[in-house]
Amino acid sequence: MNDKNILDEYLARIDRLPTWGLSYALLWAIGFSYFITLYDAVGNLGAALPFIPFINPSQASLIASLGLFGYIPGSLGLGYLADRIGRRPVLILTVLLTAIGSLGMALSINFPMLAVFRFIEGAGIGGDLNLAMVYISEFAPASKRGKYANWIYLSGWIAVGIGSTIAAFLVTSLPSIGWRLAFGIAAIMGFFALILRTKAPETVRFLVKKGRIKEAESIVRIMEETSMRRAKIESLPQPRVIQYTYQITNPFSILANKIFLKRLIGLVIFWFFLYFVQYTFSLLWDYYGKFLGYSGPLFNEFVLYTGLAALGDTAMAFILLAFIERVDRRVLTQIGSIGWLLGTIIAAYFAAAQHNLIGMAISIGLIIDAIGGGLTYLAGYLMSSESFPTLARSTGFAITDGLGHLGGAIGPLLLFPLIIATGPITAWAIEAFPVVIAAIILWLTVPKTVGVRLEEINEAHISIEGQSGSIIKGSENK
Repeated sequence: MNDKNILDEYLARIDRLPTWGLSYALLWAIGFSYFITLYDAVGNLGAALPFIPFINPSQASLIASLGLFGYIPGSLGLGYLADRIGRRPVLILTVLLTAIGSLGMALSINFPMLAVFRFIEGAGIGGDLNLAMVYISEFAPASKRGKYANWIYLSGWIAVGIGSTIAAFLVTSLPSIGWRLAFGIAAIMGFFALILRTKAPETVRFLVKKGRIKEAESIVRIMEETSMRRAKIESLPQPRVIQYTYQITNPFSILANKIFLKRLIGLVIFWFFLYFVQYTFSLLWDYYGKFLGYSGPLFNEFVLYTGLAALGDTAMAFILLAFIERVDRRVLTQIGSIGWLLGTIIAAYFAAAQHNLIGMAISIGLIIDAIGGGLTYLAGYLMSSESFPTLARSTGFAITDGLGHLGGAIGPLLLFPLIIATGPITAWAIEAFPVVIAAIILWLTVPKTVGVRLEEINEAHISIEGQSGSIIKGSENK
């Protein structure tokens, strides 16, 4: 039996498992690092920026954007590297970069130092956001892929809610050093997660493609034994083997195929405009309050309510467990995009009027964070990790996420000029409206993926013309 047939068998054996087949400690180790990534990406920076004494508003916008510019080489470079050398070593590298960047930001004494370490941190976060989801997707049975992806997603959005709250209390209670403590906490957690990540195995798909059959067989057997023990059963159903013929080729040759190119373009547009509004909001909303003239106790109240409102993300992540395996990902992104538009307009109204901050916090928490952020992000991450073949999965996700972060880098730079030119409510509407259109485009470019094996979404139904002709073709043994 050749390596290709072995992989077909292994994937079928994994797909029939009734539960997660590896240790839950590993699942939470990946999720814990996701916690750190989102804590630092959207949890603490927005609260910290108004309290950093050596930067001005334009520099605050630039710091916010620099991290996003760092996401691009981090996501593209590290994503491609993961397709070449493996998921595991790059997962270790991404969290190391995040920890080093966070530590450097905590110790920064001037704008250039803060900018350099923010870029390093951004490179680590950019690689980690897509690779963690790819890693979980490749280990999870098709019928439970959304569920286990939601567990690491849940870890991240706990970070957004709890992390934002902690950061808000730190910076308002200890204005002189609270911002350093917020970054320092991320660094400590990052180095702890680095230790946990060293225990992660390489994915079965990658091991087989590199001819490391004994390692792959050992992992599959452990998964089967672990899953049967948890499910309290003594045998598993017969695996449904789907056979494919393919040859190793460059990931970019695969992505150039018209089917995958269409998916790539649709997801890049979606992530560009989602990040355009989301990072503008997450990184500059607190500074926006300062820009509007909030000061003293009123400004502290503004920051605290914003931090508490982020718990809406956490609440939605728990709620998603009930229906993530039953609802089309594209439906979730469409609902979430409308949440972004309505939520930012309502929140901007309350903030600009400088009254009813509780109303502002509710609109942020329930509409923007819960519906907008909670729905769009998990659905988008899942689609990006499901829409490309194994040989190009990490690279495809990296391109969609990496180029998408250009939107996150551009959005913050435009916010204050837009407010000056059009007023706050119109400015926030301009930032949020394009993501509604981007979500509609997904219906025309990305397939339905709920409950379908990754190979059936990609390899089984198409053929790709590469350097040596047809390289992927699928058939099923009934």
